[in-house]
Amino acid sequence: MAVEKTTILIVEDEPSIVELVTYTLKEAGWNTFAVNTAAEAWEFIQRRTPHLILLDWMLPDQTGIRLLSRIRTDRQLNELPIIMLTAKSMEEDKIAGLDNGADDYITKPFSPRELTARVKALLRRKSPEHAQSMMTAGPVTLDPISCSVMLNEQKIDIGHAEFKLLKFFLAHPERVFSRSQLLDKVWGDHVVIEERTVDVHVLRLRKALKEAESLIKTVRSVGYMLSEK
Repeated sequence: MAVEKTTILIVEDEPSIVELVTYTLKEAGWNTFAVNTAAEAWEFIQRRTPHLILLDWMLPDQTGIRLLSRIRTDRQLNELPIIMLTAKSMEEDKIAGLDNGADDYITKPFSPRELTARVKALLRRKSPEHAQSMMTAGPVTLDPISCSVMLNEQKIDIGHAEFKLLKFFLAHPERVFSRSQLLDKVWGDHVVIEERTVDVHVLRLRKALKEAESLIKTVRSVGYMLSEK
């Protein structure tokens, strides 16, 4: 079962740093894309939302802080995990970065090991659906490592798409998602699926969950959610 790789966007104009960061992240098993300017970064994010951004403080066209503020004021993107990369070790700059919505901060030069550790920690914190620990709701337990689902401690048959959908719902309980959000967050916007296909997968998921199907709630004219209430 192929699981979609975590995608990290590197926004940095220094070739040597781009090379080091790209190599480090790929070694850790992540997909990477690199752009040199804030404008290219914005264009990339509009086409495809990465799972995390490594954002340099000083960019040729505008500061990383300005791009950070722009991302944070966008309703669709304001939860996006962002780590600032900077040669500035000044305390005020760190505070300014965090005040503007950066999740973390790495000062150049940094070790590949430190970078990997920070990225892992942030992904764990911000994107629970990428976590590797057991997830449960009511009588349902999902194991991300073996890609299996148990109902009342009995393994059940579940399709790949339904597994991904259930994993996402378990990671974000009690939150309503529209069909387009589910398409984007579960399948990624590079997959061509129509919104009504989401309904089909929800139907199949409920069928697979048997007596626990009521965990997946329909919220009229909005979308779907997982709730134990």
